[in-house]
Amino acid sequence: MMLRDAIEQYILWRRAHGAKFTTGANLLRHFLGYVDGDATCDAVTTTQVLAFLAGRGPLTRNRENKYYALAGFWRHAISRGHAISSPLPNSEPKSPHRAPPYIYSRDELRRLLDPALVESSRRGAVQLDAVTFRTLLLLLYGAGLRFSEATGLTLADVDLTEDVLTICATKFYKSRLVPIGPQLASVLSNYIALRRRCGLAQTETSFLLANRDGTRLASSTVHAAFDALRRIAGVHGAAGGRQVPRLHDLRHSFAVHSLSAWYCRGADVQRLLPVLSTYLGHADLEGTKVYLSMTPELLQQASLRFARYAGGGRDA
Repeated sequence: MMLRDAIEQYILWRRAHGAKFTTGANLLRHFLGYVDGDATCDAVTTTQVLAFLAGRGPLTRNRENKYYALAGFWRHAISRGHAISSPLPNSEPKSPHRAPPYIYSRDELRRLLDPALVESSRRGAVQLDAVTFRTLLLLLYGAGLRFSEATGLTLADVDLTEDVLTICATKFYKSRLVPIGPQLASVLSNYIALRRRCGLAQTETSFLLANRDGTRLASSTVHAAFDALRRIAGVHGAAGGRQVPRLHDLRHSFAVHSLSAWYCRGADVQRLLPVLSTYLGHADLEGTKVYLSMTPELLQQASLRFARYAGGGRDA
């Protein structure tokens, strides 16, 4: 089988098994610009692979993404008999260190969610009003949603009788139910009533969070609004972490604060970790375990648990 056809077959195979595989597919198709797509898979040389991996700029994490896309393809090609061996190099340079997420303190969260400060950050805004913006922030932190999940919610996805949100086929093509607490449910109930009074569309497919003209919130608009709010609230980066805290870090903060609360209550965190992983919509536990060592607060709680265990108290 020719390389071009084998790559397209692999892309279809990955998607048939539930992966969106958008980035991987783009990388593999881009790889065809470095080789002869009409040759066999075994005609590809390590030199060609290295040229593709190196790119034209400094070393970034994109090289790692390229490597894993090619590695997955060649495992598939070899297993299907399209190739005898892989042309990938045996060793790869380490990717640049990735700065850890910024975990907001509870005091910082109080400032970021202060209605007066949110209102001040949106004064004169044409589309995104303060109430909608604050409701989005509460969803990102209070339910640990991804930005696209929160902004993609429709009225049909919000069940305030059972206090459950339905997150439909987003990352990894996975749908899930996200229970919410009574405070967040009350916020959403008040917001839905407000959007009704404002005359926004009330169909089941209407976006829950909408601009003044009813359109879906734009990423560029929201991120600019968050940067303005962060400056007004006096929330800045910390040494050793990200220089600029991000909107997405609200989700990371939700995860770490949930784990901290479980530690404080003496809960079995290892047993509850898969619950948090499912709640967040992670593909596997690896994406959730990273939170275990993310903050001094968590490490302190873990140390206290171990001290009680070592002293003959409750099991750690």
